[in-house]
Amino acid sequence: MEKQFKGKAIYNPSGKAGEYSYWACNFYVGCSNGCTYCYCKKGMLGKALGGDKPVLKKCFKGEDDALPTFQREIQLNMDVLREHGIFFSFTTDPMIPETIALTQDAIGIAQYNKIPCKILTKNTEWVNDLINDWNEFKDHDQDLIAYGFTLTGHDELEPGANTNTERIEALKKLHEAGFKTFASIEPIVDFESSLRMIKETVGFCDLYKIGLMSGKKYDRKGIREFIISVLIILKHFYSTKIYFKDSLLKQAGVERINLPDNCVGRDYKLHES
Repeated sequence: MEKQFKGKAIYNPSGKAGEYSYWACNFYVGCSNGCTYCYCKKGMLGKALGGDKPVLKKCFKGEDDALPTFQREIQLNMDVLREHGIFFSFTTDPMIPETIALTQDAIGIAQYNKIPCKILTKNTEWVNDLINDWNEFKDHDQDLIAYGFTLTGHDELEPGANTNTERIEALKKLHEAGFKTFASIEPIVDFESSLRMIKETVGFCDLYKIGLMSGKKYDRKGIREFIISVLIILKHFYSTKIYFKDSLLKQAGVERINLPDNCVGRDYKLHES
């Protein structure tokens, strides 16, 4: 990135978050999914970001201030946002009841400005309504919206979220309705569960983003065997792309340049596929 921008709503993520998107939007901190592995609950981030319910960021005077701020920051970065898109969100689940209204309003603004959006969630309650109501938004470009679900295969670690099975069903519905879809296979709790999540979504997931659990050391042989298994599962699904995060490849001792063509880099643009 030539330019680093840090607005109240929109910013350039750094570090591991930067692998997910060059640009992101956070309106809230905290989340009611209760995921035991959440990186926002760990270390120095825990006090600021790890609440059990979402709270509007203190930089906003109120929710009626958040959208105008979002609009102003879009105008400041229009060209690069149209190129790279915006990810929702790193510090909360953007589609849970407490956050969804503001997220959807922001998506509408982004759509009006032809800016791609990537939305990652563990909530599925909104999916049927979105699909049923989509005809009201005929002026919007469906290809500019990608919906993704975190899939770990471990419901017990995500007590406040919809089940992994419900998320898989929602992913399929969205794909069949014409939306771009992706799955965040992160964190890998165990290789068997993550492989099962991939097997159960093959054919209706356009992109897999795969990463390890923060701070956990894995057996190198196990990671390498996992990578091979993923490649075998997706061997004949030529349009499906895979992004292995840097930390996973580093622990495996694998160079990205040696991966097959369906393995993409962080600059892959799902909205252009």
